[in-house]
Amino acid sequence: MESLDVLVVGAGFAGAVCARRIAEDYGLRVLVIDRRPHVAGNAHDAPDEHGVLIHTYGPHIFHTNAEKVTRFLSRFTEWHPYEHRVWAEVDGQIVSLPINRTTIRRLHRIELYGEAETEAYLASLAEPRAELKTSEDAVVAKVGRDLYERLFRGYTRKQWALDPSELHASVCGRLPVRFNDDDRYFGDSFQNMPAAGFTAMFERMLEHPNIELRLGTEYEDIRSEVAPRHTVWTGPIDEFFGYRLGKLPYRSLHFERETRATPGGRLVQPVAVINYPNERIPYTRVTEFRHLTGQVSDFSTLTYEYPTEEGDPYYPIPRPENRARFHAYESLAADERPDVLFVGRLARYQYLNMDQVVAQALVAVERWAADRDLPPALREAA
Repeated sequence: MESLDVLVVGAGFAGAVCARRIAEDYGLRVLVIDRRPHVAGNAHDAPDEHGVLIHTYGPHIFHTNAEKVTRFLSRFTEWHPYEHRVWAEVDGQIVSLPINRTTIRRLHRIELYGEAETEAYLASLAEPRAELKTSEDAVVAKVGRDLYERLFRGYTRKQWALDPSELHASVCGRLPVRFNDDDRYFGDSFQNMPAAGFTAMFERMLEHPNIELRLGTEYEDIRSEVAPRHTVWTGPIDEFFGYRLGKLPYRSLHFERETRATPGGRLVQPVAVINYPNERIPYTRVTEFRHLTGQVSDFSTLTYEYPTEEGDPYYPIPRPENRARFHAYESLAADERPDVLFVGRLARYQYLNMDQVVAQALVAVERWAADRDLPPALREAA
């Protein structure tokens, strides 16, 4: 049996960041495995048959206010400036998301002058709630029922197969509302995409003499072959324990792609992503990837997203009973497997943006090393 210092299960953001920090900062030998035939996890991108760089598992847009995260990732990539914009098709019109003054003007056919007037108008529509328990509460308390029904309810029901009144307020509550004409989806100080793509960034991150990478490798298949002193697990925590306490539910996605001829490099959509809140339309959104990458081509590839119940786990379902089950697994991990570091969206059963996963992984490794009294740049196994 092969002995090694650290086994990292998963080559997505959580696993790759942990692997690089452990190998580089503490001098430990790290084996990274992933059941998929590629690195980068759900952020994986690659050229399609027309040479268009697409995101295999749906659009991933990098944005952050965390300088530490930017500084770490910038070691492995150059950046392409990109500010994300999302529009929604509502009653035959295309309107901006997040809701801003332009959205209101088009849907309510009213002219608003200045941010104060826009804020006051939305306040007049709002339905105050003593407590924001559900996603319906979170939205109607901000923008009222009409905008909630036309922009949020149908999309949320398709995405989660649950009404917003059945989902925690955090699902829709994190979406901003603006009182000006700013139509950027995010307001972060750093909004850029990896210039050569996410996959290239991951490949550079995992290039280190202390890191070995084995793709297309299942954890169960390798358990009898290696004897790691420490393990980093980035997959579903319930899977690690053989679903002993029951499965944690997730929503998944099915993708259908369409490539169109775009002579002269023109684009098909006005913005990268168009949402479709209407429940009669089976997909939730359409992404045109060349907006994200800045690539110029005589072809453009679009992806249609269809939420599903079965498939790869994408979105933890934020309901109290699911969090309770996760916490039971968390206690199980602390009692039975203190040698395993659980990191990332699936291991922590929480929705995290990419920068949040990176930040979590950086902090997790620092704490992990401190708990084991590992000095920086250690050159022998500990």
